[in-house]
Amino acid sequence: MENEIIYRRAAVRSAMQRAFYRHVMIYIVVNALLVTFNLLKDPNHLWFQWGMLGWGIGLLVHGLNVYSYRWFGSSRERMIQHELERQKHQMK
Repeated sequence: MENEIIYRRAAVRSAMQRAFYRHVMIYIVVNALLVTFNLLKDPNHLWFQWGMLGWGIGLLVHGLNVYSYRWFGSSRERMIQHELERQKHQMK
C-alpha cells in the first residue's frame, strides 16, 4: 500500500515537471516570435517585454508550484503521514 502511494506521488510529480518544461518551451518559442515580430514591424516602439514580464511571472509561479516540495517537502510529507495515520485510526 505504501509503495503504491509513493509511486503515485512520484508519477504526479513527474507529470507536473513535464508540464512545467512544456510551459517553458512554449514561453520561449512564443516570446521569440513576438520579439521578432515587434522588431520587424516597429523597432522604435518596443512592447514585447510587457508580455514577457506578465507571462514570466506566471511561469515563475508555475515553477514554484512544481518545485516547492524540494523546500517544503519534509513538512508536507510529515503532514501526509500524520493524515494517513489519523485515517487508519478512524477506520478501526
